[in-house]
Amino acid sequence: MQQETAGSGSALVRPLEIAAAGLLVVIILLLLGGVTSRYLLSLPVVWIDEAAATAFLWLAMLGAAVAIDRNEHLRLTLFVGMLPERWRGPVHAFGLLVVATFLLVMAWPAIDYIIEESYVTTAALNIRASWRVAAIATGIVAMLALLLHHAVRHCQVRHLVMAAALIATVAGLCFLLTPVFKTLGYLNILIFLIGVVGFCLVAGVPIAFCFGMGALCFLAFSTNVPIFVMIGRMDEGMSSLILLSVPIFVLLGCVLDATGMGKAIVDFLASLLGHVRAGMSYVLLGSLFLVSGISGSKVSDMATVAPALFPEMKRRGYQPKELIALLSTGAAMAETVPPSIVLIVLGSVAGVSIAGLFTNGLMVAAVLLAVLAVLARWRARGEVLGGVRRAPLATIGKTALIAGPALLLPFLIRGAVGGGVATATEVSTIAVLYALIVGVVLYGGISWKRFYGMLVETAALSGAILMILGTASAMAWALTQTGFARDLAVMMTGLPGGWITFMAVTIVVFMILGCVLEGLPAIVLMAPLMFPIAKNLGINDVHYSMVVVTAMNIGLMTPPIGIGFYIACKIGNVPPDEAMGAIWPYLLALLGGLIIIAGVPSFSTMFL
Repeated sequence: MQQETAGSGSALVRPLEIAAAGLLVVIILLLLGGVTSRYLLSLPVVWIDEAAATAFLWLAMLGAAVAIDRNEHLRLTLFVGMLPERWRGPVHAFGLLVVATFLLVMAWPAIDYIIEESYVTTAALNIRASWRVAAIATGIVAMLALLLHHAVRHCQVRHLVMAAALIATVAGLCFLLTPVFKTLGYLNILIFLIGVVGFCLVAGVPIAFCFGMGALCFLAFSTNVPIFVMIGRMDEGMSSLILLSVPIFVLLGCVLDATGMGKAIVDFLASLLGHVRAGMSYVLLGSLFLVSGISGSKVSDMATVAPALFPEMKRRGYQPKELIALLSTGAAMAETVPPSIVLIVLGSVAGVSIAGLFTNGLMVAAVLLAVLAVLARWRARGEVLGGVRRAPLATIGKTALIAGPALLLPFLIRGAVGGGVATATEVSTIAVLYALIVGVVLYGGISWKRFYGMLVETAALSGAILMILGTASAMAWALTQTGFARDLAVMMTGLPGGWITFMAVTIVVFMILGCVLEGLPAIVLMAPLMFPIAKNLGINDVHYSMVVVTAMNIGLMTPPIGIGFYIACKIGNVPPDEAMGAIWPYLLALLGGLIIIAGVPSFSTMFL
């Protein structure tokens, strides 16, 4: 997978960055105003949610455009990297033109959607809904402009011509075969929703646009459904109020990294446990567990923990490949620790209580932490402890005092959401304000220039995430309209072994999808299909959510495709080929923990 920051710095993208950063600040201020008026003044302001939702859709689409410029849309680059050098240019041009084709085709339906929504008046602000949905057309046009600008600057003309000819030929053939496709039934799922998406993934097309192109081809060539419907489904996928917390928790991860709050937690755990055998492994795993309770982002967690611990662990005899194995599987373990962005998205898509997920996710992560800690202790038999001394009580006390405000934050987030005091969105704004104040007062502060950079980075990453959710929602809707979901439910409920067999199938499916697609798109695609079946089989939705998220994250860290494994290698500066051999025992340990979680529902439901 690839997610690099390589913006062109063009004059075209600067206004988009400024607008996106400003919208993020506006959203935070609106939500803080809503929390203050509701809980302190007992005067709820009814229009705040509507205003925040409007700003949020604009943030998502402008952020997606900024992500195009910065090359931050997630894509699978493994297979492109295997190609001979002479083929990479044409394949890169093909990927760009696939995205451009999708955006070009969707531009007019997006404008048509504005016209359609202009007849609708919002309930609280009493303005036309077209002001909100105009963000979709604006974002599509901006992405198309930036993409073509990039293509002209970085691709050879002959490569672009070859790619355009290939796309035009395939589109023409599909158009001619439309009458045939309409008679194929479920085979169209294999051709378009699996074949087209899979081919685009292998060609390095960003995941969001793989889903978009698959859904577009499916609707255009095998149904009579107008393309206009896709815009509505994308709008629905990106506009849930629950998702408002996603960019704010992304910003919280940036604040965590910039202020050094995460490092303070690492230093405290190191002073407490660093002197025992496998102590630094415990510190690494425990740090990921606690830091995940602040940032909600695996990348931020790993980037905080690795630089602080790896030098000392190497001095004690840990092999670099062992460190990568611990880092990547530890990040997978901590995914259910609130405030996990994956849990928030899952709650939004599947209709599962966010409070229930946040309350019980901690226990599930603790089970996986214990499994990894036992394995780490066994593998640290040969650790060199010469010269290692227990930290003085004064040092432990000092690091505890410094880390105290940072350690308080994960419990504030979990307690507020789990206790029903505030929603995940409201808590995210409070957490950002708390982190900024504590960071400025106790941890060195953040310059205005860096803060602006964090806002732009948050907007781009959030836009990339939400674009995936939008196009994956459109593809999931197309899949359900075929009647496939109904037939899948009948087949699954008829499996021998009942819920146990269904759980085993779920684990395999989500491990594969997590490996190939990354977490969020896998959830958006499969949750609408699998959760109703689980409910019919009597499986608690929180229990099922924990199994799904854990299986998906094991897949995410599984080489040779899983994105998380390569991110860990990049952060730890270890070649993937070297690290690949050491990760398998840890993945098997996680799988063992997952089987325990799947087979013993009380681990996932004891706090409901």
